[in-house]
Amino acid sequence: MQGSLSHELEVGVPASVVWDLYKGLGIGKLVSELAPHVIEKVEVVEGDGGLGTVLKLTFPAGTPMLTFYKEKFTIVDHEKRIKETEVIEGGFLDLGFSLYRVTFEIIEKDTDSSIIKSIVEYQVKQEFASNASVVSIGPVGAVSEMAAKYLLEKKSSASN
Repeated sequence: MQGSLSHELEVGVPASVVWDLYKGLGIGKLVSELAPHVIEKVEVVEGDGGLGTVLKLTFPAGTPMLTFYKEKFTIVDHEKRIKETEVIEGGFLDLGFSLYRVTFEIIEKDTDSSIIKSIVEYQVKQEFASNASVVSIGPVGAVSEMAAKYLLEKKSSASN
């Protein structure tokens, strides 16, 4: 069984500014600082935020079915502003998934605004098909909302 979910959010900030946050380690640090109730801790296992970087994401106690997972940056395309991560250990893999991938694409709308497009793709082994119900676009959508709010506040304070 496989599927995908997507979320788009328009942000009143240039694509280059949004990409600066998303391209490396910035978005993970932001989420762990501003929303420890969503992701308790983000640790760099390997790498510097570029292609091949491995992060360990630890979830707060009480998070249904997930305690942690490790993800690897499988695509970091600065020209197209696309970053892709795949779970390589724990989390969804422990629930019978053979693939859990998140892609972020920062799309330039005009000089002062952009769109954060988030896509979750997954494949789950047939005998664990009922676990597909734990897949949600909600968390990546919340990350986009958090990033947008942070970037708009930063933009506003810089213009004052």
